Amino acid sequence: MSTQPLAGRTIAVPETREIEVFAALLERRGAHVIRCPLVAIRDAPDPAPVLDWSRRLAAGALDDLILLTGEGLRRILACIEQHEATLRGPFLEALGRMRKITRGPKPAKVLRELGMKPEIAAERPTTAGVIASLGGLDLLRRRVGVQLYGTEPNRPLIDFLEGAGAAVWTVAPYVYADAADEQAVRTLAEQLRQRRIDAIAFTSSAQIERLIAVISEDGARSALTHTLVAAVGPVVADTLRRHGIDARLMPQESFFLKPLTSALEEALGRNP
Repeated sequence: MSTQPLAGRTIAVPETREIEVFAALLERRGAHVIRCPLVAIRDAPDPAPVLDWSRRLAAGALDDLILLTGEGLRRILACIEQHEATLRGPFLEALGRMRKITRGPKPAKVLRELGMKPEIAAERPTTAGVIASLGGLDLLRRRVGVQLYGTEPNRPLIDFLEGAGAAVWTVAPYVYADAADEQAVRTLAEQLRQRRIDAIAFTSSAQIERLIAVISEDGARSALTHTLVAAVGPVVADTLRRHGIDARLMPQESFFLKPLTSALEEALGRNP
């Protein structure tokens, strides 16, 4: 009998960018991993708006920067390096001087890699958490840059900032695109319905939206009825909840792949 905690368990992984990292974490614990990347992350199709926004920041025309994802800052820097390399130095200098607000640990990690840190880190890595962190500040006439999550306009955050008297400039440095073909998604859904999958671990809201786009909201709820649904963090859990799906598993504090793996191990390993 295997002593690996996830031996005999089948876990579906819809992650894309770090799919092999996540799969390896689970497989080392004995799990059988079904890889089904539901979305792909790609650069914004038109770099011009990203560069225009970056020039504004580099020129000191912004007072604050709200970073919603680590991927966003990486993509901004990659766009600069690819299309206007001389902008990188002024951009980083201005970034170091301005007030930086992060939604969660991933944008803070990218800032640390650049030798910086956020001046304000939201206590909860959600839009509501960012708003709560800014609620007591005077934002009147502050010039605020907002790096969006994909192309989601995030009206609650923008409306809050504008209502507080701030001028807001948004940037969308990446987009989500379909990864797995529709038949692969339907096959995954059928495996879920047949109870051949013990758990599915969602790591982004876009994965949930893609699943629903292919098999419908009712179809997703039905397919996930008998499967342990895990969310990497509260943003993903909130998206599931909005579609009537309960995330029954989520790391308590640190919202990364390793804590998610540990949570899966604890939940499934004690119920052989």
